[in-house]
Amino acid sequence: MQQSPGGRPPNPRSVLLAEVAQATQRLADAGVPSPRFDAEELAAFVHGVKRGELHAVADADFDARYWEAVARREAREPLQHITGRAFFRYLELHVGPGVFVPRPETESVVGWAIDAVRAMDVVEPLIVDLCTGSGAIALALAQEVPRSRVHAVELDEGALQWARKNVEGSRVVLHHGDALTALPELDGQVDLVISNPPYVPLTEWEYVAPEARDHDPSLALFSGEDGLDTIRGIERTAHRLLRPGGVVVVEHADTQGGQVPWIFTEERGWADAADHPDLNNRPRFATARRAMP
Repeated sequence: MQQSPGGRPPNPRSVLLAEVAQATQRLADAGVPSPRFDAEELAAFVHGVKRGELHAVADADFDARYWEAVARREAREPLQHITGRAFFRYLELHVGPGVFVPRPETESVVGWAIDAVRAMDVVEPLIVDLCTGSGAIALALAQEVPRSRVHAVELDEGALQWARKNVEGSRVVLHHGDALTALPELDGQVDLVISNPPYVPLTEWEYVAPEARDHDPSLALFSGEDGLDTIRGIERTAHRLLRPGGVVVVEHADTQGGQVPWIFTEERGWADAADHPDLNNRPRFATARRAMP
């Protein structure tokens, strides 16, 4: 039988594991999409251990503040706002009220972008992340493309505070500005433009999950009647910034897969516009290449 560090077998009926089971049911009843994961993550956060170590927390060490955290999540406050951290690819980011919480779906967008940059065979690729939010995309690219020069742009002052905290000590250069007019000094020089912009139609406000609708900044969510206003603006910015042959990558809603590639038309100076699925095989991001002259 497996022994605990103290020589005793681990107790499968520990107080904490029993509380996690109750919390899981409460979160499920509240409509939380991943109740078991969230209940365990909150328990790990409150008790200062990893999720896989919950069984090792002694009964005497159970912290009643766990139920305060569960109540906040039950009210559909984002898990990441409660813990103050979000995990994205190989990063742990600071997040909280005022900044968009990075989603797992965006990881596949970044993965495609990293492969595209590596395929360019450019020694020090120049990359611009528009609407950077927490800085997740920019930091992932800087980390996984080691000699890249990465600029990140964010308009919202609240989000910018979180981005500043996250990029501190990194190679990412953060700019406070509008994605639609950003970085004219880099016109025609950039190898990759990437963005996870706002793309939720204003008409779908009531269908947005409470975690996003009530806690993410509206500036990071909504973009006109059809949700594509910012993407249309990013198309022009990307065309201005990119060198001929440079690539743009833009995330969108899974319901917009048939629309976004058509924004990057040959008439506007683009080639190879295409849509790509996420890990759940849903249309998630569009890419295009600035046409050669």
